[in-house]
Amino acid sequence: MKTIIDRAAMRRRASLAHTASLGGLLILLGSVALNLWKPEMTWLSGIMLFAGGAGAMAGIYFANRWVRKPRPEDILDKALKGFSDQHRLYHYTRYGDHLLLTPNGIVILETINLEGQFSYQNGHWKQKMSMGRALRFFVEERLGDPNRRIQEQTGILQEYLAEGLPSGTQIPIQALVIFTHPMAEVKVEQPPFSVITAEKLSKKVPHPGSKLPPEFYQHIKSRLDELINLAA
Repeated sequence: MKTIIDRAAMRRRASLAHTASLGGLLILLGSVALNLWKPEMTWLSGIMLFAGGAGAMAGIYFANRWVRKPRPEDILDKALKGFSDQHRLYHYTRYGDHLLLTPNGIVILETINLEGQFSYQNGHWKQKMSMGRALRFFVEERLGDPNRRIQEQTGILQEYLAEGLPSGTQIPIQALVIFTHPMAEVKVEQPPFSVITAEKLSKKVPHPGSKLPPEFYQHIKSRLDELINLAA
């Protein structure tokens, strides 16, 4: 399998996390110093304390999402190791963080790197609130609605990939919701997309079905390659 990654996007995200963390810490220290040297400016010290705390928490949030290891791309690369070079895994494009090109079409890999208990029932996602989750609430990414994210991503990706093809051409796009954290427990009932853990990914990548015509495959490959090259 061929892996293509936008390292510039990774560096930008890591830089944002470090900048927010360091900036928030410096503002917090500044608020303490200002309170000691200029007690009459308590109002400004309070503002700085709030802003510094918010910046530091944002930095931790971004670090948990984009810096903390093991990173989603490493987990996906390991899970899909051994597939042929016709399987190309793209990381951190502007049309999706993880896109897998297969001989049959595109697979959107929607990763969720959270621990805890998750469920999908009657069209709604839920995460059980534990004490640990409550303590990490402001510094950890949210589950949100993976279904909505996939639907939105599918639409813009379909439009982008179809450029240059005959009008009305539909690129086969499937999606998987993948829980990558080893401490994630998932229970789903009739989800619109397959929901799996990372260790089961290799068995869920679509194998059956009609293969793309060679010219379609090459077109999609070129369009996806452009996403990384334009960002470099």
